[in-house]
Amino acid sequence: MTIPAAQAPAASLLARLTGAERPVETHISAVFVGRERVLKLRKAVSLGFLDFSEPAARRRFAERELALNAPAAPDLYRAVHGIPAGADRLIAPDDPAAVEWAVEMAPVSADAFLDAVAARGGIDEAMADALGDAVVALRGTYPPGDAGDVVRAMDAVLRGNARAALASGLDPSRVIAWRRAAGRTLRAVAPVLRARAAEGRVRRCHGDLHLGNLVLWQGRPTAFDALEFDEELATIDTGYDLAFLIADLLRRCGRPTACRVLARAVAVRDDAGLVAGLPLWLSTRAMIRAHCLARMEGQGEGAHAFLGDAEAYLRPPAPQLVAVGGLPGTGKTRLGRALAPRFGAAPGALHLRTDEIRKRLAGLPPETHLPPEAYTAAASDAVHAALFKEAGAALRGGHSVIADAAFLDPARREGVEAVARECGVPFAGFWLEAPIEVLRTRVDARRGDASDATREVLDYAASHPVGRIGWARLDASSEPLPAALAALGLPMC
Repeated sequence: MTIPAAQAPAASLLARLTGAERPVETHISAVFVGRERVLKLRKAVSLGFLDFSEPAARRRFAERELALNAPAAPDLYRAVHGIPAGADRLIAPDDPAAVEWAVEMAPVSADAFLDAVAARGGIDEAMADALGDAVVALRGTYPPGDAGDVVRAMDAVLRGNARAALASGLDPSRVIAWRRAAGRTLRAVAPVLRARAAEGRVRRCHGDLHLGNLVLWQGRPTAFDALEFDEELATIDTGYDLAFLIADLLRRCGRPTACRVLARAVAVRDDAGLVAGLPLWLSTRAMIRAHCLARMEGQGEGAHAFLGDAEAYLRPPAPQLVAVGGLPGTGKTRLGRALAPRFGAAPGALHLRTDEIRKRLAGLPPETHLPPEAYTAAASDAVHAALFKEAGAALRGGHSVIADAAFLDPARREGVEAVARECGVPFAGFWLEAPIEVLRTRVDARRGDASDATREVLDYAASHPVGRIGWARLDASSEPLPAALAALGLPMC
């Protein structure tokens, strides 16, 4: 990769200003990383999918980059500077003397990028939750988009990626088979995609939301480098935007982390229906990664891994509904989170918790404490109605679900079973039990969780009969996961 000769003076200026010995280059930019500042120069290139060959375009897209990214990362993105023909200083971007433009950002340590964090195993449960929160918050920084015909647009994306994959040198027979399978999947989910567009789920999104475009900034995951050069490519379903991150997490971190991020994003923003599009979206995102890596020297193994992912995502298993109930402290959520990545379409079953739904209905983050008066019978009815509605939406979309609630009322146990019957999917119910003193100890020790249950709440619940339990009863005083996996016919590994 090289910087066009006509831009060499501007590149030399940016190198001097940052102290960078050499820039970090891509096909479209050169990024000069210094101790105090980072300066990014767009290359004067035309690559078919973008055209930076004219100065006016380089200025326009530099300013667009700042406008798109600054709302989510105001201290990370600083300014756009102009560079005169003499390349002896930085000037205002609208100065008539400017012939090149550079975006200034704050410097970030290389180990703060989320792909580096993932490589060292640093995306733990708290980080996964923070990623889910960041994705939802990011949506609020972009305006609603003009969806147009979302199915036609998605078909064009599939065609374009098949052409790019063939041109990259990937196995033609596999690429052609993928294109046909993706087309069949698109036709199957077309009604869902159109309904989501009508609901306003299509927005001007990030458009390139993989781990390399997320960084730990001021203690939280922050997205940057949104796709700025093609509004059509970036105006997509919010679920499709999330799918790029999920696909990257699946390959780099595995199903448990990806599953947790999905569950968190759905918990914070009511959108269980997005899972209907995940097989197609994950497959498309994986194919994009496959043909991009195939063009890079030494990345053949990674390209073929993502190609395999793209194929596999289009063959999801049939959905099923699993319910986990029991008194506070029995470990319902712990079991649900352990089970979710182990079955169902990628990244795993959608884990729905009434504790999180209750907070969302109250307009609060999951870990925010609610007072006792928020737990009225009417409020609990609304929470369970939302649980059943979201579970049904996911199941009808072909995605497995774990419903995590106390289910102390027999009518609510019947209610969740009815969801499975209405959706025509298999149902399994687990009832967790443990001695009351064990449960009291666990509830007393709970910190930073969506559950507001106290010892008093536990004792009150334990004093009331729950009726006949027809679900599989598991001993929660020890580890119930092996018994649950055996009941579901799943392996321990």
